[in-house]
Amino acid sequence: MSQDQIPVYSSKLLSQIELQENDLELLENGGEEDEKQDLAALPVVAVIGRPNVGKSTLVNRILGRRAAVVQDKPGVTRDRVRYQAQWAGKDFLLMDTGGCALGVRGLDQMVAAQAEVSLQYADAVLFVTDAQVGATETDMQIARILQKCGRPVILVANKVDSDRLEADAMALWSLGLGEPFPLSALHGLGSGDLLDKLVAVFPEKSHLAPVLVEGSPGRVALVGRPNVGKSSLLNALAGSQRVVVNELAGTTRDPVDEVIEIAGVPWTFVDTAGIRRRMHKSRGADFYASLRTQTAIEESDIAMVLLDASQELASADIRIIEQVISAGRALVLVNNKWDLLDEERRRDLEREWELQLSHVDWAPRVNLSAKTAWHTNRIQGVLTQALAGWKTRISTSELNTFLGRLVAEHPHPVRGGKQPRIMFATQVSAAPPRFVFFTTGFLEPSYRRFLENRLREQFGFVGSPIQISVRVRERRKRS
Repeated sequence: MSQDQIPVYSSKLLSQIELQENDLELLENGGEEDEKQDLAALPVVAVIGRPNVGKSTLVNRILGRRAAVVQDKPGVTRDRVRYQAQWAGKDFLLMDTGGCALGVRGLDQMVAAQAEVSLQYADAVLFVTDAQVGATETDMQIARILQKCGRPVILVANKVDSDRLEADAMALWSLGLGEPFPLSALHGLGSGDLLDKLVAVFPEKSHLAPVLVEGSPGRVALVGRPNVGKSSLLNALAGSQRVVVNELAGTTRDPVDEVIEIAGVPWTFVDTAGIRRRMHKSRGADFYASLRTQTAIEESDIAMVLLDASQELASADIRIIEQVISAGRALVLVNNKWDLLDEERRRDLEREWELQLSHVDWAPRVNLSAKTAWHTNRIQGVLTQALAGWKTRISTSELNTFLGRLVAEHPHPVRGGKQPRIMFATQVSAAPPRFVFFTTGFLEPSYRRFLENRLREQFGFVGSPIQISVRVRERRKRS
């Protein structure tokens, strides 16, 4: 798009900036045409293999950046992590896993379980081996599992840095997974050909993608620590015993989809297992539950974080809330077990919220009792409110008019004799709302928070995180 094709209301502002080619692509339609991509529908490629064969190095090579932890020590990767990637115009999710070592205990056993779980969430598999070592007994065991997994599998012979090693890689035919694909993830040799082969075997859309029932506004993930009442709340909303409820914490292991009509509207709820601790500290069934809960959050539109109001806020509560914000999901906070609170505990709880949760005061909050169903009728309203805030979009002209007045009244502080100026801004997507600001200099975090707060005051965004990106550009020199 050329400069003279930019809408009239923004051409004067943009004429002051030295735009780059990718800026013009972003602004082609004022940023308003770019709808949220459904990550849940993207095909998932799992990268698995025993420790220290170069899985994270391969992930970084495919992504073109250092996203996964790499260290010359077996078993460094702890958490299964999903990254969005693209090749030949096709988007997909790349899932890095810990090293798969069967028949071992401790950390290796946890990482092996992690890789095994990833097969349940994958549409295709990259099985990475070390061509310099050859097929080990562990490789053979993993290969037998992959032969039965029902997914397309590409056997990768990594660390092939010479023609001699390429010949040695052919010995991996013995794994029974077809022809080994030789490459060097460290140096990038063969990575392009591997990606060509990969995008040819995975589906256009993940067969694991959740499907909303007709008329459902969105998916709602119920998340929180164990025994805060997630399953009880689901049963209270349904008016029947849909899921197992037990006083023993951790009864729920797998996310459970339930379609529940509230005031005639069919909402899709996902009851997840409680998150006890950080994933790399989890063990056994808890580890499986944490992985599945993370996926449920990523595939939801709204996350309802349940808190046990009768207990003090814990670091795990804060961590779960941050996980929801990081995933870009709409957020609703629920104080459950309100019937157990006395006046003193209610005052203490208010102080805890002021000290620890003031940064999410934009999230709707409901006080209720899942056990007695008290105030559960308020859920419909806050879900609708949060979903609307999450999908809010502001026109480019309205946004820049608002920012023009705001910056004139409250300019960025002068630092080092320089004062950054916002030249132009646009909302590039909704769900969650994401803004790009073109500026003449770096915007301090405190000023970004100021901008976010003013955007909320003016336009709402109730229940939704706001993402602000800054592109520093030079002023156009006057001729």
